[in-house]
Amino acid sequence: MKVEKETVAIIGGGAAGFFGAITCAETNPHLRVLLIEKTGKLLSKVRISGGGRCNVTHAADTPAQLVQHYPRGQKQLKEPFKQFGALDTVRWFERRGVRLKTEPDGRMFPTTDSSETIAQCLLDAAQQAGVQILLHTQAEHIEPLPTGGFRLTLTGPHAQTLEVARLLIATGGAPKADQYAWLRQLGHSIQEPVPSLFTFNVPDSPLRELPGVSVPQARVRVAGEKLEYEGPVLVTHWGLSGPAVLKLSAWGARRLHELQYQSTALVNWIPQHTEETLRQWLLEFREQNGKKGVVNNPLFGLPQRLWRTLAEQAGIGPETRWNELPTKLQNRLIEGLLRTALPVRGKTTYKDEFVTCGGVLLSEVNMQTMESRRVPGLHFAGEVLDIDGITGGFNFQAAWTTGFLAGRAMGAMNEQVSE
Repeated sequence: MKVEKETVAIIGGGAAGFFGAITCAETNPHLRVLLIEKTGKLLSKVRISGGGRCNVTHAADTPAQLVQHYPRGQKQLKEPFKQFGALDTVRWFERRGVRLKTEPDGRMFPTTDSSETIAQCLLDAAQQAGVQILLHTQAEHIEPLPTGGFRLTLTGPHAQTLEVARLLIATGGAPKADQYAWLRQLGHSIQEPVPSLFTFNVPDSPLRELPGVSVPQARVRVAGEKLEYEGPVLVTHWGLSGPAVLKLSAWGARRLHELQYQSTALVNWIPQHTEETLRQWLLEFREQNGKKGVVNNPLFGLPQRLWRTLAEQAGIGPETRWNELPTKLQNRLIEGLLRTALPVRGKTTYKDEFVTCGGVLLSEVNMQTMESRRVPGLHFAGEVLDIDGITGGFNFQAAWTTGFLAGRAMGAMNEQVSE
């Protein structure tokens, strides 16, 4: 057997690429495993995620729990998560000396609170497994061979033409459709990419004087659409952010793109109340607290600055007491509490954590091995697939899972080569 056939290649030096390369090399130590990265940076998203802490995964005991957090890939990920789920991720890192901790909201981070811990663990594991890393190197041309395998033409400091038995594409998501052209040339269909996980731009926000104000539990809804999400909300100088907005943008990624990011966001700051229960609550409150000032005594645990703004926008004066509040002004306050209308005019990527909705169609991939159903020996992992999760460690979990399954399949399928 030719030496070239003992080589497998992984394109992409991110989370999915590293996990695939490590798993492949550990599954079959006789293989030559090449990891090809076109830039000089490895694991860049790992390093910046979670504010530099790296949200590795999310605490979930079962695949059924885990898949609920994927707007794209929910059905298809159930079986893969049975093979390698969140608990497997925790064990994988613990076996390599990295312990994870669970925060109250379910997010899991290294106990060091440093993403470098995760990045270094992956780099060390790759080195120990014998993975060869080629930086500043690009696969300029990929040619499937009639007898199986692929011929790669590499450019850069490691320029060469080589044949590989199997190939894993883990290049991540891309914001533009033409960036997937090379995958179309290999015979795959692409779900058009659109952004996911973004914040709302509200240039004419009635809350523009309140940057930094946050509410731990609010409900954000897109007017006229079946799109809403409940959770923490953060007012920013450009508009609206926080987990509720980011998760809403993930579930509504395609529809919000169709709307050209022009809509009205309706914020319910007290989602525990309906209009009926709120009116009854205020009626009883006024009877017992009639002499209290309205503006300077925030209710429902809302931040003082937010309450004051909602009251002032309702036309309530600074000296007005509850027993003096006209019904008309109370109705306006109720409207603000339950339905603050914010005219959304665009979006902003959340920090540097760009996530794409779109990519290689999952129907063209065997989700047990991540192998292409169209091109034998070609595998996919990570965000290059039409899979994306909401915030909370779910996109990394998809990367670990798909990378693991691809790497294991690539190693196992080539065991006969090494014999």
